[in-house]
Amino acid sequence: MCICHSNQPKNTDNKETNKLRNAFGHRALWMGLIIKEMKDRGLDWEEIGRSAIFSTGCMHGDQIKNQLKSPDNLIEFGKTFLNEDVQKIFEMDIKKLDDNELTVEFGYCPLVTAWTQAGIEGELLNKLCDIAMDGDRGIGSQFENFEFRLGKTIAQGNRVCEVAFVRKNKKS
Repeated sequence: MCICHSNQPKNTDNKETNKLRNAFGHRALWMGLIIKEMKDRGLDWEEIGRSAIFSTGCMHGDQIKNQLKSPDNLIEFGKTFLNEDVQKIFEMDIKKLDDNELTVEFGYCPLVTAWTQAGIEGELLNKLCDIAMDGDRGIGSQFENFEFRLGKTIAQGNRVCEVAFVRKNKKS
């Protein structure tokens, strides 16, 4: 399946959302091209990329945590992490949000769009996507009772990305 044809935004009439998507895509293009350049030069591109993106996620996780009244509340976390703009940019469908689980499907990914438009595909596209998800892994690492889980992704040619944060020790 050609990712470029399946990863198309459905909602394109909001000017602000389109601006934000373009900004996300532009940052993803930088990330992708920097990592590709490191790879082409024989550097340990994957380790460097993962470390940098995970560190960024940790910083974002701390910012989110500081906004919450209760950092152990998965519902409050979900509403802060998935603000309205982010939901629109990635055309998210929140499948579940309760005390034990936040499960979301991303229907569109501006990062994948930027990378494929730059000619990045195949295994490198999959790696870039997974490296980008290290940001979410970093966010999750700042919450001792949550665990990040990644399912299928758009970069793998799927229609959606499946992302979840799950409570480590479920509440009864």
